[in-house]
Amino acid sequence: MDEQAPGISFPLEESTGYLLRMTHRSFARAVQAEIAPRGVTMGMWYFLRILWEEDGLTQRELSQRIEMMEPTTATALRNMEERNLVRRVRNATDKRKVNIYLTDEGRALREVLLPYARQVNETALAGVSPADIACFRKVLSQMRVNLGPGDGDEV
Repeated sequence: MDEQAPGISFPLEESTGYLLRMTHRSFARAVQAEIAPRGVTMGMWYFLRILWEEDGLTQRELSQRIEMMEPTTATALRNMEERNLVRRVRNATDKRKVNIYLTDEGRALREVLLPYARQVNETALAGVSPADIACFRKVLSQMRVNLGPGDGDEV
């Protein structure tokens, strides 16, 4: 039998972190159900989203944008390279750096996959007023500022 320490109470339904995590998992499951048949994993999805907006970043820059540790990034990029979604190009200015570029196939997935992401967002926000959505996004942004930048650790 579980016993709580006397005087300490913090129900899960009052934990913003718990609610955010469970909501994120719901989003991830819904998006994964749509992208998996196209051979894209959630790990690849995060990188594609960044590269669709800012192609040619270095591995370190990608890790920082996604707040993922570099060894995890390296594994994901290797898988994406094997799937012909990205290619690595030695940086012309700094030979120690390698820039990551989308292939034509990786770039083309944007038009295929983004509509699914938009639909998942629309489904999740059904019945929520535009004012509440704007407020929600503002609150999330402020929470992120309050908690500070990530350190690249996956939680």
